[in-house]
Amino acid sequence: MPDRSSTRRAVRLAAGAAVVALVLVALVLTVRSGDGDPATTRSAATTDVPATPAPTARAATGDALDAALRAARRPDRAVPRPRTRRFDADRALRLVRLQVAAGPRPAGSETLARVRRELVRRLPRAREEAVAGHPGLVNVVGRIPGRAPAVVLAAHYDTQLRPAGFVGANDSAAGTAVVLEAARALGRQSRPAGAREVRFVLFDGEELPVGGSEDEFERDGLRGSRAYAAAHRGEVGSLVLADYVANRGLRLPRELGSDPGLWRRVRAAASRVGVGSVFAGTGVGIIDDHLPFLEAGVPAVDLIDWDYPQKNTARDTLDRLSEGAMDATGETLVDWAAAERRR
Repeated sequence: MPDRSSTRRAVRLAAGAAVVALVLVALVLTVRSGDGDPATTRSAATTDVPATPAPTARAATGDALDAALRAARRPDRAVPRPRTRRFDADRALRLVRLQVAAGPRPAGSETLARVRRELVRRLPRAREEAVAGHPGLVNVVGRIPGRAPAVVLAAHYDTQLRPAGFVGANDSAAGTAVVLEAARALGRQSRPAGAREVRFVLFDGEELPVGGSEDEFERDGLRGSRAYAAAHRGEVGSLVLADYVANRGLRLPRELGSDPGLWRRVRAAASRVGVGSVFAGTGVGIIDDHLPFLEAGVPAVDLIDWDYPQKNTARDTLDRLSEGAMDATGETLVDWAAAERRR
């Protein structure tokens, strides 16, 4: 198998031409080789809560993070500049810095709990919601009131256990930052009469727990999204998931399983704000936090640049991001949510 199939989500891609039928969706999945580690079939019967990260996985220094932030602010000529100015990309980048400064943040860890407290402070009407069946895991939910069913903008905020030192700048500190800053931008807009509720959901436990199997990612991962979809069945009208959304040279083709109608509305928003070229084409199928909603009959879209070169490596760091890419994603999602809430 080629090396790229041993990265974190190769279980999410096509194995040759095999197509796996999901409820309401056809997804293409690739069997992951397990990072060359035969222990990928370890029992998942161990605890969800990982040990404290080793000293080699500690956070970068403030000077290094400041340098990385300057690198992320460099012009990104591969990404068009939005025409609108509702989303503050620099503020969002600083939210990424806040998260990666803490170091690795696996689900159930005290490090993630500390970061979660900072995220809760920044979301409107925020609350913590325990993940059913997984003690210690907590989803974060903010909202702008309105009628049902809700429009949902989501990301996951935990990081994977391997490799050592993984801080997940794009996976998914950037997605989390986009959700928070989009919430701030939407909260500053006047609320139209009869507008739908908008929810901002940060899922815990997207990544595999200790002992989880790469070959059973859909079963062992996605813990926060599965619990939320089950607990709020019937309350969600549409969902967009922000995953790898801020890397330099960003391209966000339609993930193969994403709802076509909702995807067209997201693309229309991208075109309105002047970044339609970023949201072009069709990509591969990915096992991600949108799946539990698709299986529940909720239109959902996964925004993910699967060609991000640093995915699933310790090089997924702040300097690999682009303020321009984050701006393109953020402006699109603010425009989409503002239009979607009027439907």
